[in-house]
Order: sequence, then C-alpha cells, then structure tokens
Amino acid sequence: MPVSAEGSALRALRVLEAVGAAGGPHRLGRIAQETGVTKPSTHRILHGLVAAGYAATDGDGTYGLGPRAFALSALFASGQHGEPVLRRLRDETGQPVHVALRSGNQAIYVQKLDTDRPYRMASRVGGQIPLHCTAIGKAILAHLDPAQRRALLAETGLPAPTARTHTDLAALEAELRKVRALGYAVDDEENEETVRCIGAPLLNGAGTPVGGVSVSTLTFAVPAGELLAHVPHLLGAARLLARATPRA
Repeated sequence: MPVSAEGSALRALRVLEAVGAAGGPHRLGRIAQETGVTKPSTHRILHGLVAAGYAATDGDGTYGLGPRAFALSALFASGQHGEPVLRRLRDETGQPVHVALRSGNQAIYVQKLDTDRPYRMASRVGGQIPLHCTAIGKAILAHLDPAQRRALLAETGLPAPTARTHTDLAALEAELRKVRALGYAVDDEENEETVRCIGAPLLNGAGTPVGGVSVSTLTFAVPAGELLAHVPHLLGAARLLARATPRA
C-alpha cells in the first residue's frame, strides 16, 4: 500500500529525530532500528535530508544533524541566547558578524548581522564557504583531528580564490597550529579581495568544532590592527555561543 504524504513526512521526522539523538553521529542501521523504518527507506530519507542540509555525513556511514537543522534551533534560541550575543559583538566591533556551521567539507552561514555602514558584505545566510581560506573555516580545521583534517584537505584540495590564498599544505598546516594555539584565525583577503576577517571556532561539548563565529571588515576601511584589537570580543562571544552548541 502506498505511503501517504503525511506518513512520509512523519517517517522523515522520526529519522531526523533519531539522527539528532544523544550519542551521535549514528549509523544507518541504528537509525532504522530506532525508527522502525526499513533500511532502504531510511537510506532514501537520509539521502534527502543530507541533500537539503538537515543531516550531514562524512561519508563514513554515520549521520549527524546538518546546518539547516542547527539553523532552525538557532531561530528558536536566538531571542534568548544567540542573537543577543551576536548583537553585542557587532556593536562592540562596529562590524558585520557571522555564524557558520560545518557541513561536510565546507561551512554554511546560518546567521549574519550587518551594520548601518554604507557598505555591505556580499555574504548571505545559506551561503557556502570553503574551510581552507576563510577565518571560520581555518578555525574549524585547526580543531579537527589531524587525520580527519588531512583527509578533508586531500579531498578538497587548496583552490585559490585570490592571490593571497594558501596553496601549500605545509604552510597551511603551520598556520593552523598557530590558530589552535591562539584560539582564532585570520582571513587576510584569502577568500575575497578587500575582505579581512577574524574567526573563532564553536566547540561542542565533546570538543568538536561544529562551526564558528567571525567579524568581517573591508581592508580599505579598517586597518588590520584595529580588527585584531577586537579578538577578545570575538573569543568572548564564541565562548557564550558554544554553550548552546548541540553535541551532535
């Protein structure tokens, strides 16, 4: 008997709930067992959830929540926690701020607060960013397990959006060691010309980097030293935001 649209939606919600259950990421077999959905149907649902950004997988057969699921939770929590922190960071720095969450080999912006300055950043919520040449991305990479980071970078390579992008793996690894020690990363026109950013990781309860927060400037408007003076504000905001970061 064909499954109704309502039944299909409920099955997808059950699968999504199982994906986000404590102790994740979870394997397909366990998700199917917990939901009572057959493995073929679970696999099909998971494929759709990953494609839509509600689930994420590293290709190792396990699944966790994706950036759109985190974004939905952020919508509910923003009035109580996330958005006030971001507003304060924007007001302290006078610059646009972003939150992005990791999704596989990239990150996706889930929050952006702009300023009343006459210029606007081209970034947008839902926009995808590379990890090797952005402040948030390098903050994430620096806190990944080294073997996982090497595998990720081997898959993505080091494409160069600008002339300032690191294209040498050894040089990037050296920078990432400094990023981990300092707690923040700098994107000095490595992803977009005339754009300089500082970014800090969002670490979940297991110490895994699930995303990051950043402050962005235009190089012709804000000197590098002025931006770096805001590092304490950035790190303080990252600590507060990380308290509400899901473990999955």
